[in-house]
Amino acid sequence: MKLSKTMERWSPLVVLAFVLVVWQIAVWVLKVPDFIFPGPVEIARQFAQFSGPLMEAAWKTFWVTMLGFGLSITVGVLLGFLIGSSRLAYTALYPLMVAFNAVPKAAVVPILVVWFGIGLGPGILTAFLISFFPITVNIATGLATLEPELEDVLRVLGARRWDVLVKVGLPRSMPYFYASLKVAITLAFVGTVLAEMTAGDSGIGYLMQTAGSQQRLPLAFAGLVVIGVMAMAMYELFSWVERRTTGWAHRGSQAA
Repeated sequence: MKLSKTMERWSPLVVLAFVLVVWQIAVWVLKVPDFIFPGPVEIARQFAQFSGPLMEAAWKTFWVTMLGFGLSITVGVLLGFLIGSSRLAYTALYPLMVAFNAVPKAAVVPILVVWFGIGLGPGILTAFLISFFPITVNIATGLATLEPELEDVLRVLGARRWDVLVKVGLPRSMPYFYASLKVAITLAFVGTVLAEMTAGDSGIGYLMQTAGSQQRLPLAFAGLVVIGVMAMAMYELFSWVERRTTGWAHRGSQAA
């Protein structure tokens, strides 16, 4: 049992190391130029050389993403509660939200630039627009799928509709909520980088766009690595909070 848990814990790093080794060997054997497809060694060298600008750009991208993500949590929870607690709201709003989510966010960025100019505004709003939908849908699903039998029993015991939603529906929706956060945070980083590449004057997206235009692909790949590390760190943070707050929802899988 301990051996299997140890293997499970270290398996992502083992797979990552294997991929990096195969990647580097393939680049060496095929003699691929760095300006076309750099290997991990050259990417690491560029990261060490430009660690200062990379960290400065990463910090800018991170807090812009967090602002948009915080806005998406607020709007997503409120809208999800509204849609999930009312059948009329579910029927009226859900199809409209699906249609809005289908709109490519890259097509929205130029409109945001016209409205808010180049800078922070498009990045924050793009991160919000691309990440609030999973949160809304999961909260609404958690509330809308509350068992009718359970609700009937609670009504018989004197619970009002509001009591059922707040004291039973919302706690029951927490696993859905954390699942949506882990998806939405990765989307939020995508939205921020997309806005920075299109209409930004700083951040990782702007740095990658500049490096790509100068055919400095190792530096652009280093930016991709930074984005991946930040997104993975936030994903693990939400996973840790989820395990500490909703252990009751996962005790079966943990036991297995």
